[in-house]
Amino acid sequence: MAVKSLMADPLDLTGRVALITGGASGIGNGAARAFAEKGARLGLMDMPGQELTKAAQELRELGAEVEELPADVSDASQVQGGVEQLAARFGRIDIVFANAGVNGVWAPIEELTPEEFDRTIAINLRGTFLTIKYATPYLKRQGGSVLVTSSVNGTRIFSNTGATAYSTSKAGQVAIVKMLAVELGQHKIRVNAICPGAIETNIGENTEQRHTEEIKIPVEYPEGSSPLTGKQPGSADQVGRLALFLASDMADHITGEVVYIDGGQSLVQG
Repeated sequence: MAVKSLMADPLDLTGRVALITGGASGIGNGAARAFAEKGARLGLMDMPGQELTKAAQELRELGAEVEELPADVSDASQVQGGVEQLAARFGRIDIVFANAGVNGVWAPIEELTPEEFDRTIAINLRGTFLTIKYATPYLKRQGGSVLVTSSVNGTRIFSNTGATAYSTSKAGQVAIVKMLAVELGQHKIRVNAICPGAIETNIGENTEQRHTEEIKIPVEYPEGSSPLTGKQPGSADQVGRLALFLASDMADHITGEVVYIDGGQSLVQG
């Protein structure tokens, strides 16, 4: 005989408001769908354009309340304006998913220009800082959850030669997470990092690789890159489910953690 649970669904996000950067596609959109299915109201922050409008409309068709927040996450005034717009619409912010990012340029150190390095850092690392900075006053009102999309690169994997700027930004995000988990814990704000491996997203479209094969150190891996799935990458929805868990009351005693979701890829491809 099945035991009927008398507890409320610990994954329920009804009444909560989630800010998701890079929410129009990929991992951000996977998280948006997962959050919406559990009742969250959403603020999608992404670059202005049809992709953002389309993503918001698709979520509304699923029954979600969505505020579109067109912004470049590397621009302080645009991020601040978007956060304030979301808070004005729904009156609160409970969840922040700093997910927006680019692969940027992967190239030998002599070829990587200062401007290319700065651009990757500006979007990935500065964008994370700005997103959390401007959302924190609203999170402090009732507590909440902050999630950051880092990566296996720069934390476990260092064999993608040429990804210096990208890996630096991802390592820096982990440092932000651990510092803020301590600083914001007294306000009942949890801060955690998600480190995906190979995931089916469109981030490759903003990647430029120059002469990386010339500097790559040959390494033999087991067949495929993931012990769990071989050559099959993970999905944005799988990362979205992890984000839902970490954002929910199921993870109410988890903070300052770095959670890998890579099918074991980083255990064999270091």
